[in-house]
Amino acid sequence: MKPHLIVLDLDGTLLTDEKVISEETAHTLKRAEEQGHQVMIATGRPYRASAMYYRELGLKTPIVNFNGAFVHNPTDRSWKTVHETISLPVVNDVVEAMQDFRLHNIIAEVMDDVYLQYHDEKLLDIVGFGNPVIRQGDIRESLQVEPTSLLIQADPQNVEPIRRHLAEVHAEAIDHRRWGAPWDVIEIVRHGLNKAVGISHVAKWLGIPRERIIAFGDEDNDLEMIDYAGVGVAMANGIDRLKSIADEVTTLTNNEDGIAEVLKERLLLTKKI
Repeated sequence: MKPHLIVLDLDGTLLTDEKVISEETAHTLKRAEEQGHQVMIATGRPYRASAMYYRELGLKTPIVNFNGAFVHNPTDRSWKTVHETISLPVVNDVVEAMQDFRLHNIIAEVMDDVYLQYHDEKLLDIVGFGNPVIRQGDIRESLQVEPTSLLIQADPQNVEPIRRHLAEVHAEAIDHRRWGAPWDVIEIVRHGLNKAVGISHVAKWLGIPRERIIAFGDEDNDLEMIDYAGVGVAMANGIDRLKSIADEVTTLTNNEDGIAEVLKERLLLTKKI
């Protein structure tokens, strides 16, 4: 069988609800690699919050972070890194406009530097993963470089009004996604970026065509990736919109080795290690 590229979203897909990789799924991925297939991660997380899983799987491939805004190869410094940012004027305009909405916080991330609009101990625990440099205060004053992404944490009833505003005013400059439960967060990246764009760089480098890409996802930010892949697989626990465009839906969830189930069948991985 010709080599395939297996692309894995993290939360709700590769990871169980306890944020771990099950032994069965890890073994199946290793078996796929032994048979010549490539495995990579594509996530909305920054690298510092996904590196542990990258290392746990022993990957050597590039990784897609920030939903396509940052693509690099942690094991090969010669690989040409892709890093697309949001212009500061757009960021400042968005932060200014958010003053008219009820929200909890605004977070800007510049690779592994984090800027918080308002002090929040709970958020500090989350964004502090991986020991980034954290700055707090008005982002319009503290942020002096173009960020990789911008996060808006809002009340549930304000998420869609905010997204409508972003679509009406900044559609040509940014793209935005909504995080799944339990967070009511809108993630903003530069216009034209998504996981599929990041994966395309890696697939071209590996010489693997789209028809031999198998991608797994569960959420809003996986839509383009699932549509792009030759075989786009939605998890059983995924959102209905993703399932409606997927080539296949797992019968098992992220807690039940849904990824392993599909790979064993499609790649004829019948043996356990």
